[in-house]
Amino acid sequence: MAKIETARVSLNKDSLKQDPLKQDPLKQKLYQVIFGYESKAGRLFDLVLIITIFASVLAVMLDSVASINVRFHDQLYLLEWVFTVLFTVEYLLRLYCTPSTRGYAFSFYGLIDLFSILPTYIAFLWPGGVYLIVIRSLRVLRVFRILKLARYVGEASLLLNALVNARHKIFVFLYGLLILIIIFGSLMFLVEGPEHGFDSIPHSIYWAIVTITTVGYGDIVPQTAIGQIIAGAAMITGYAVIAVPFGIISSELINEQQKRRDKPEEISLRVCKNCNQGDHDEDAHFCKQCGVSLDDESGEKVK
Repeated sequence: MAKIETARVSLNKDSLKQDPLKQDPLKQKLYQVIFGYESKAGRLFDLVLIITIFASVLAVMLDSVASINVRFHDQLYLLEWVFTVLFTVEYLLRLYCTPSTRGYAFSFYGLIDLFSILPTYIAFLWPGGVYLIVIRSLRVLRVFRILKLARYVGEASLLLNALVNARHKIFVFLYGLLILIIIFGSLMFLVEGPEHGFDSIPHSIYWAIVTITTVGYGDIVPQTAIGQIIAGAAMITGYAVIAVPFGIISSELINEQQKRRDKPEEISLRVCKNCNQGDHDEDAHFCKQCGVSLDDESGEKVK
């Protein structure tokens, strides 16, 4: 009987070591509010954060308009500091309550959170760094976490696997496309020449890229009949070429989906709420990147 009690105490100690949140109720409560979205407080936190993020991005956009900046520069500057302080507090709270500080700090969204607050401090300490304020627009990327798009990481991994499997075909396609662009650009340089705007082969290659990709800026236009025939051939080639990568990727997507149907036990769509790391093993209880528990409050595994 004593051995059983000893084993239970040892098991409880091990579980506390594995999940530091159980040692600190305040951290656990903050974690559920900041990283979770099951509770009412968590959903309210997400809503307030979304509004704050969009308001901060709107302030950055308005600040870039010269007429608005002249009239409301002081107010916008004050707003920028208010948002920066709020996001700094949020970032520090995330570092405080996450079970793995290092795992969160070096995760994708952890770095986004950090980069969204650094430019204002850099611009304050180093006036020449004011041009780095553009980096603040990275805040908008955090909306993807708040909107819980992490649940679709499984589908994203399917697309990524398809792209990886098709990389050799895509490389061959791009190599062939590059050869076509060089040929069309060189021909247009020989036929049209500098007098019609094709003053060099690189400039003509630029025209070929714009034409084959069907963008058609119209800043350089062939004037001779032969040049127009070549341009027509490049346009038709462009329409034919656009369909090739879609076919390659679609084929690999179908193959990847078939593999998942044939071996569903090898596919895991489980995602860590802390660092958004996906593809965990079905029997895993903790994230392989940051160490956070993959089980929700009810003890069921996150799906």
